[in-house]
Amino acid sequence: MALDTDLTALRALGGFFVLRTGEPPYGPLPTLAQAYTARHTEAEGDPRAAFADPVGFRVRKVADSVRAPETRVAVSLAHQGLVARLWAVALGSAALYDQVPDLAPELLRWDPDGAAPDELWLTEVRALPADAIGEVVREGHLAPLAAALRERFRMSERLLWGNAGSALMGAVRQLERWAAAGGRPEVRDRARGLAADLFAHPGLSDTLDPVTLRRRSCCLYYRVPGGGLCGDCCFDRPPSRD
Repeated sequence: MALDTDLTALRALGGFFVLRTGEPPYGPLPTLAQAYTARHTEAEGDPRAAFADPVGFRVRKVADSVRAPETRVAVSLAHQGLVARLWAVALGSAALYDQVPDLAPELLRWDPDGAAPDELWLTEVRALPADAIGEVVREGHLAPLAAALRERFRMSERLLWGNAGSALMGAVRQLERWAAAGGRPEVRDRARGLAADLFAHPGLSDTLDPVTLRRRSCCLYYRVPGGGLCGDCCFDRPPSRD
């Protein structure tokens, strides 16, 4: 199946895999390239903050939503949410089309106040081979986003890679379930094969236990009031908060 300009096939996978195309109908949004390089601003409450400092805006939104006790908790959850969306779009496209759209940060517009599937808009659809997925997501997004978060919030590199590995495996599992329900073994096989290659990369290779597929670092969700352990958490019980 050839990659179409509306990425229509992704709709069957559910909203988290969908990527809107074209320009956002409700006005311009910052690109992810701008988000990764935006300078820190304290413009809380300023309606322009989502444009001037998209990452900071998103972190504050997540912090308020989950009543995060520490900034790093909100940063981790915001990071995992965005990375999970990027993996879902890329791996879903590769599994269904055997191609991926070019997700260059300057082509992706992001609404840090939005939710899937309406927070990301790809302004131009350019087809790339499926095996370009590592370069598209890892080099195009994981690296610059992690660098920005480490510099600004002093986040652990191991935690961020762990988030990326967990998000990738989450996309694989969702595609496996969809493929099983619809009798599409070729989709399952493509997703598994691409994921195996991606997990061979040094940054991702040590993020999950190869037997249990549980992550080897914690996303800090247990620190959210009323939170708990994620399904792939490295802990068997929430650590003490002392």
